[in-house]
Amino acid sequence: MAFNTIYARIIRLGGVAVLALMISGCSIFGGKSDKEKLAYIERPAELIYNQALDRVQKNDWDGANLYFQEVERQHPFSRWARRAMLMSAYAYYRTTDYEQSVATAQRFISLHPGNDSTPYAYYLIAINYYDQIYDVGRDQATTVSAEAALQQVVRRFPESDYARDARLKLELTHDHLAGKEMAIGRYYLKENQHLAAIGRFKNVVKNYETTSQTEEALHRLVEAYVSLGIINEAKLVGSVLGYNYPDSAWYQDSYELLQGYEVNLEEERKKNRRDGYWQRLKERLF
Repeated sequence: MAFNTIYARIIRLGGVAVLALMISGCSIFGGKSDKEKLAYIERPAELIYNQALDRVQKNDWDGANLYFQEVERQHPFSRWARRAMLMSAYAYYRTTDYEQSVATAQRFISLHPGNDSTPYAYYLIAINYYDQIYDVGRDQATTVSAEAALQQVVRRFPESDYARDARLKLELTHDHLAGKEMAIGRYYLKENQHLAAIGRFKNVVKNYETTSQTEEALHRLVEAYVSLGIINEAKLVGSVLGYNYPDSAWYQDSYELLQGYEVNLEEERKKNRRDGYWQRLKERLF
């Protein structure tokens, strides 16, 4: 989806605005600043809206936002005000004022829950959070918010283009959250806090099974169980790792780690091929 051209879709909802109004608007104001122009002159909603779009075309998002807000101020109950509100949310997004963008999009949803553009408002909220995802070394509160917002888009509008894009972004979001769990788990493992580490690694396998972190999480569980002397659990987790990722370097590491305990992971791995065995084992372990 060409996200940076979304304003064109919103414009098309209302058709083509009146060119004559735009031309007359240019002659009224001369060289005054936007704030001076907006201070005292009452104008038709179409004119103000199109002046905002003129600034959008020039990537003057702050200037555009002034005009979008003026549409709402002068013509709060018009159809132009609805469009201007959502375009204002997008303008805030383009200037990385994420808090205001989310607040404006939420206001649009609250006031116009059944509008054709409401799916985009939900999507815009999700994108605001998604663009703030940082590396796994930082707090992941924003990542959690992005996950929740993206899931809401998928749940509410499953057949939309927004949902399709949200599903793709959810994959990265989940991988990021799993990466954070792994970083904490590795720290606990290094500090010999094995039970705490096991909890983190289990969470990765249980809640983020499809991410790239799962292979390592399974191996780290083997390590933690071996360190605690719980060899049977280590054997079972190792067999799960071998069944799902037989060519993984992490499986090879687990295989070598358990050899000293007379555990044949290859035999255990074959047991996983029984009907329903993997599901039962997963429910027990995770």
